[in-house]
Amino acid sequence: MAAALLANVLYSSGFVLEKKALAALPAVDFRRPARLLRLVLGSPLWIGGALALAAGFGAQLAVYRTLPIAAAQGIFVSGLVLLVLLSSRLLGEETSGRERYALGAILLALLMVVLSLREGSDTVSRSAPYPLILTVCVPTLALGVWLYGSAERRARHRHRLPTTGVEYGVAVGLLYGVSSLAIKGMAGCLTTSGPGDAVLGLVRSPYPYLLLCTGGFGLVMSQAALQRCRASLIVPVCTTVTCLFTAVLGTLSFGEALPHEPLRLALRLAGTALAVAVLLAMPKHDTAPPPRRTLTAKELTPP
Repeated sequence: MAAALLANVLYSSGFVLEKKALAALPAVDFRRPARLLRLVLGSPLWIGGALALAAGFGAQLAVYRTLPIAAAQGIFVSGLVLLVLLSSRLLGEETSGRERYALGAILLALLMVVLSLREGSDTVSRSAPYPLILTVCVPTLALGVWLYGSAERRARHRHRLPTTGVEYGVAVGLLYGVSSLAIKGMAGCLTTSGPGDAVLGLVRSPYPYLLLCTGGFGLVMSQAALQRCRASLIVPVCTTVTCLFTAVLGTLSFGEALPHEPLRLALRLAGTALAVAVLLAMPKHDTAPPPRRTLTAKELTPP
C-alpha cells in the first residue's frame, strides 16, 4: 500500500513537471522523435519529471509483487485527485463542470473495483504463458499507434475545434497498459527464483522487450500530446484506460480469478462498465478556459 501511494505521488509530480517544461519548449511532433528528444533532454525541469516517473515505475514493480492486478489498479487511479490538484495549482489548468463530473464518475467506478477486493481471497499470480501475453500485447501496441496517428490527422484539419486530448489519452493509455503487463511479468520473474535464474528468465521472456518498445513509443507520443492538451484531462483518461486494460486483460492473462461472490463480482463488472461509459461520453472538443498565464513586462509595454 505504501509503495502504491508513493507511485501515485511520483507519477502525478512527474507528469506535471513534464507538462510545465513542455509549455516553455517549441512545438514538438511525434513524427520527428529525434528533435523531440533533443528538446526535452535539454530541459532540466523535464528531466526531473522523467526521473520522478522512472521512480514511479520502480514503486509499481514492488506493488505487483504483493497485490493482485485489479487491486493495484484501483489504488493507482486514486492518484488522479492529486494530479488534478497539482495541475490546477502549478499549471493554472481549469476543468469544466462536465469534466469534473466525469472525473468523479471515474473515481467512483474504480472505487467499486477496489470494494470488490478481499484480502486473502484474491490470488497474486507470478507468471503467464508467453504466447498469450504476446497475443494480447502486440495487437494492442499496433492499435494504440494507429489511434494516435488518426487523432493527429484529424487535429491537423483546418477550422477543427481544439481537442480535449481524449483520443490521445486512449492511445497512450493502451501503450501504458502493455507496459503494466510487462512490469507485472518482470515482477514475477524476479520473485519466483534466485538472482541468477531470475535475470536469465527475464532475458528469455518478452517482458523487457515489450517495456522497451512501449517506453520508446510512449515517451514520444505522450510528450507531444501533453504539450497540446491539458494534463488535468489527458492524464486521467490515459490512466483510466491503462488501469482498465491491465485489470481486465491482465487478470485473465495471469490467471487471477474473478470474485466468486455475486456482490463482489457485480461491483467489479459494474465499475469497469461505468469507467468505459464515462470515457465514451467525455467531450471530444476543448471548451474549458485556457491555462492562466502571467504577462511579462515586455508584453505589458505598449508599442
